[in-house]
Amino acid sequence: MRFSAQLEARFERFLARYPQRRSALIPMLLYAQDEVGWLSPEVIAEIAGRLDLSVVEVESVISYYSMLRRRPAGKYHIQVCTNISCMLREAEPLFEHAREKLGIEPGEITEDGLFSLEEVECLGACSWAPAVQVNYDFHHEMTPEKLGALVDRLREKRP
Repeated sequence: MRFSAQLEARFERFLARYPQRRSALIPMLLYAQDEVGWLSPEVIAEIAGRLDLSVVEVESVISYYSMLRRRPAGKYHIQVCTNISCMLREAEPLFEHAREKLGIEPGEITEDGLFSLEEVECLGACSWAPAVQVNYDFHHEMTPEKLGALVDRLREKRP
């Protein structure tokens, strides 16, 4: 597995910064995912090897964090929280609206490659439910109308 020179340099800084190599795991996974687009089996094995961890140890961390993906995503990866706080504030109709607006099911990517959709268990924004995360940006107190406008704005950014 080959990463860009910039990412290799960043990995070296992480390894120098953390006294225990394992502490660099999440940052390395996030930056590798940003560069590659997802955490493929090859990426997972490479990072595990660099940190002297087993693939299973790395996969257990990936499975815990919703921001880490094991499959490709669109340019804008939309995560809709449907946990209890969000559910009580209409997250389910919001998620249904996202499916209809994008014309895709969870785990799919729009034909133009711009959007992917995922239902997540918790984004940690219970006080501002319902919450949506697009890549690393949080959007609180979302409504179907706000989500539709957000998708339209993101579509317009297309080069």
